[in-house]
Amino acid sequence: MTTNTKKQIAIIGAGPAGLMAAETLSAAGVHVHVYDAMPSVGRKFLLAGLGGLNLTHAEPFDIFTTRYAERREACTAWLKTLDAAAICEWVKGLGLDTFVGSSQRIFPTDMKAAPLLRAWLHRLRHPTQGVPVTFHMRHRWNGSLEQRRDEFSLNFDTPQGTHTAHADAVLLALGGGSWAKLGSDGAWQSWVSALGIDVSPLRPANCGFDVQSRDGHTGWSKHLSTQFAGTPLKSVALSFTDSLGHSFSRRGEFVVTATGVEGNLVYAASALLRDEIARSRCATLHLDLKPDFTPERVMAEVSHPRGSRSLSSHLKSRLHLGALQLGLLHEVLSKQAMNDTAQLATAIKHLPITLTATRPLDEAISSAGGVRLEALDTHLMATALPGLFVAGEMLDWEAPTGGYLLSACLASGRVAGLGAAQHLR
Repeated sequence: MTTNTKKQIAIIGAGPAGLMAAETLSAAGVHVHVYDAMPSVGRKFLLAGLGGLNLTHAEPFDIFTTRYAERREACTAWLKTLDAAAICEWVKGLGLDTFVGSSQRIFPTDMKAAPLLRAWLHRLRHPTQGVPVTFHMRHRWNGSLEQRRDEFSLNFDTPQGTHTAHADAVLLALGGGSWAKLGSDGAWQSWVSALGIDVSPLRPANCGFDVQSRDGHTGWSKHLSTQFAGTPLKSVALSFTDSLGHSFSRRGEFVVTATGVEGNLVYAASALLRDEIARSRCATLHLDLKPDFTPERVMAEVSHPRGSRSLSSHLKSRLHLGALQLGLLHEVLSKQAMNDTAQLATAIKHLPITLTATRPLDEAISSAGGVRLEALDTHLMATALPGLFVAGEMLDWEAPTGGYLLSACLASGRVAGLGAAQHLR
């Protein structure tokens, strides 16, 4: 079947960036057709919101924008069109409220993604102003895209066969390369490159890592892996300095996995750790297992006479070290070092953990790399192919968790939508 469209735009990808672009274009009077390979809209958005939908962050704007590292300038320009306050107003316009948590993260009052998505889709399909958005689900773009004169033609694989669509502009919002089962499989990389648009290879971001054991093997010992995989390690401090002199230091918690580490504290340092592994084949971070204790106090407690008590009982009693903390000490220190007061006290405050690899891209929370911003203009239109726009996690930027990812996805969708509306005018 073939759909002939005039003065219309095809948006490929029904995630947050694609939907925000659709809303922006609809309000501008553009006929919007959204295509997605999944049976329903916003699969990754819904899954990300299962533990509480972190919309954005309440910290000051000048601090907020530092979270985007080397892409700070570009992301700041996007966020000026849709900052945290504007996102909260947008949510209010959907009939929902937000609140600021103790960590300054901003959530919907019910913490859930589904009610917000339902309200959003209803408004897209039945806008009070603008043109209703049309959705085409189970339409998987197969990479076919041609431009003749001022019209694009695209092919989609559907359960009914190949569907050819025509549009005056195209906006790609296909996501990155993580969570392939939800549609973000990164298959578009070679297709977009073939269009003459520069693409940086996708890499894991906000990801877990595999560790190197004391004997040089990958992963924890069988004991630690069996006893503690999936266990959180709370109230610790993680520090890391890479070979270029870039440093990270923060307190928080993470999770010990069967082969390594993951979780919020690790995700926050993941970009530095990942890039150091790429340069040097490994990265060694340090853990402070007792961040509230000074080194002198730790030394005093370790040195305190323990009488007939075992070393484990002594450390539990004097320093309140749990089984996992003790297990990590045994992973790193030899039996001789464990019984050396100075080495043990130093390790408690500065325990080295060597990482050798990121976990696979599909396990990551998000991805780095993608369409290079240098290949696009300030409206996120491809300079090599006018009329083609790109938004969201397809773009070459990254950010930590905490509302920064979703904020920039929404803001880039708005920027691309505004750019496409201007182009079509």
